Amino acid sequence: MTSLTGTTTHRHQPDQLDQPGHPGHPGHPASFESDAPAFWRAPFAAAGFREVGFVLSGLPVAVAGFAFAVTCFAAGAGLLVTALGLPVLALLLAGGRGFGALERSRARTLLATEVTAPAPVRPSRPGFWGGVTARLADGAGWRAVLYQVLMFPWAVMSFVVSVTFLVTGWVIALYPLYHWVFARYTPWPGMQLFDYSEHGVHHRYFVTSPFQIAAVSAIGLVLVFLTPQLVRGLTNVNRLAIRGLLGAR
Repeated sequence: MTSLTGTTTHRHQPDQLDQPGHPGHPGHPASFESDAPAFWRAPFAAAGFREVGFVLSGLPVAVAGFAFAVTCFAAGAGLLVTALGLPVLALLLAGGRGFGALERSRARTLLATEVTAPAPVRPSRPGFWGGVTARLADGAGWRAVLYQVLMFPWAVMSFVVSVTFLVTGWVIALYPLYHWVFARYTPWPGMQLFDYSEHGVHHRYFVTSPFQIAAVSAIGLVLVFLTPQLVRGLTNVNRLAIRGLLGAR
C-alpha cells in the first residue's frame, strides 16, 4: 500500500505594524501622539529635548534654505531670456533636494519620523542638457523648493515661541532659588512685575512674600509642563510637511 503524505506551506504574512499605512507604524500620522512621553515626564524626557533641538536647529537651516531658494529662483528667472537661466534653475532643484535630504535626516534623528526619499533623477538623454532638462522636470525637486519657502516663516515662529515659553517657564519656576539675589545685589526687593505711572501716581509691584514667590513658581511650573506639548504640536506640522513635500510619491 502506498501512503501519500500531504504538506502544507504557510506563507509568511508581514506584521501589520510594519505596513506604512497602519496606524501603529512610526511614520503614520496617528502615531504622533502615541510616541509622545507622558505629560508629567515630558519636560525631562529625551524625546522632548530632541524636539526642542529640532526647532532650535531648524532656524539656521530654514534661513539657509530660504535664501538659497529665493536667490537661485530670482537669478534663474531673470536669466531665462538666455540659455543660462535653465542651468541655474536646475541648480535650484538639485539644491532643494539636498536641503530636503537634510530635513529628512533631521526628522529621522530628532523627531523619530522616517520618510522615504524620492527616487533619484534619471536623465532620459545623455549630456549636459539632458541632465538639465531632467532636473527641470523633477517634481520632487520642485516640492523640496516649495518646502523651503513655505516652512521658513513657520521655522521662525516655532523658534521664537519655543524659546519664549521654554526660557520663561524655567526662569519663573526656579524663582524661589534666586529671589534673594534681587534684595542683595539690586535696588529692588524682589522680581518686579510692573512699573508705571497713572494720574501722577507711580505704581510698582514686586514679588517678595513667600506666598507670592510660591504662586509665581507655580505659574512657571505650569509653563514648564505645557511647553513640551506646545513644541510637539509645532513639530507635528513639520512632520506632516516633510512627509507631504519631501517624501516619495
